[in-house]
Amino acid sequence: MSDLTQNVWWYVRRTPEEVTLVPRGAWRLSNLLRIKNRLSATLVQAGERVRIEGAEISELDTAGALLMFQLAVGENGNFRNIALSGFNSQHLNIATIVRERWRHGDVGAVPPPLNIIQKLGKATITVGLGLLDLLAFLGEAFVAAWEVISNPRRLRVREFVVQLELVFVDAIPIVCLVTALIGIVLAYLFAMQLVKYGANIFIVDGVVLAMCRELSPVIVAITLAGRSGSAFTAQIGTMKINQEIDAMVTTGLSPMHVLVMPRVVALIIALPLLSFIGDVVGTLGGLAISHWYVGLSGATFFDRIQSNFPYKSFYFGLFKAPVFAAFIAVIGCQMGLAVENNARSVGLNTTSTVVQGIVAVIILDAMFAVLFAQAGFY
Repeated sequence: MSDLTQNVWWYVRRTPEEVTLVPRGAWRLSNLLRIKNRLSATLVQAGERVRIEGAEISELDTAGALLMFQLAVGENGNFRNIALSGFNSQHLNIATIVRERWRHGDVGAVPPPLNIIQKLGKATITVGLGLLDLLAFLGEAFVAAWEVISNPRRLRVREFVVQLELVFVDAIPIVCLVTALIGIVLAYLFAMQLVKYGANIFIVDGVVLAMCRELSPVIVAITLAGRSGSAFTAQIGTMKINQEIDAMVTTGLSPMHVLVMPRVVALIIALPLLSFIGDVVGTLGGLAISHWYVGLSGATFFDRIQSNFPYKSFYFGLFKAPVFAAFIAVIGCQMGLAVENNARSVGLNTTSTVVQGIVAVIILDAMFAVLFAQAGFY
């Protein structure tokens, strides 16, 4: 004789030898609350042998399998003693994984959410560890750079040329567009104020000085941080996922020399050139607005530049550009080599590269401004 207990989600057969639980329908996360609401008493008593037949299950996920085992033996029971039968291959794999990986006592209570102080401490530790990783990678990059300087043949010329085309030639249109718009806006804002006092000629000084000293190097660096830095991370990260870097190391090649150095050198050369292009295009944008809004002629505009522009500001802008480029390239390559073996990590690291690159550029620019001012160069 067998005792039969039925429910829309399961039925239970009891015999003197064992208790058989037969789940029905879709045991998925979306249905767990409805299944639990049907539970009015413990299905299996302590000491009874348990078997679960899965022939009538239409859908099963890990959450449903966990609830199924908990209904069979309780939350404190031993899932390993449950016999499984009648499952199709896919459902049997899911149920087996849940059963084999469950250890009573391994899963503790859900920890309480962190308060604001704990979140701040966690974020501080994360940032500190990231800075340590970046410093370690910077050291490796300096060593590799010294090796390339000592023996220029170690630089991969073909890869360097390819990267130079990508970060310099292909970036010229976007740099011209951005710096021209910045020059136009800057000249327009200066003109709106200076025209009130009849100081139209000083528009030239403000536009050219701002573009050459600060705006062009910073704007171009931020543009390349978003464009080239993220590309470095995505390229190297994808190579790491495809195990191309592992194969490279196995054959005795150094990723620092093959991947990192060509990108670093290419960006260090490209950024000052792009910054110079930005100076010229931004100045021309200011010229256009000056001629249209206050009637300054081109001859007057350029004569003012020749007579009053402090060229050391132009040199300082070009001096900052390679430093920005080195940090952007190193951050991009370091985050690419830090990618884990999944596509999600590529996206996260690429985003992190852009953020870190922009923050690094702004911090470095502030440091240069303070140092130059203290040294009396401004």
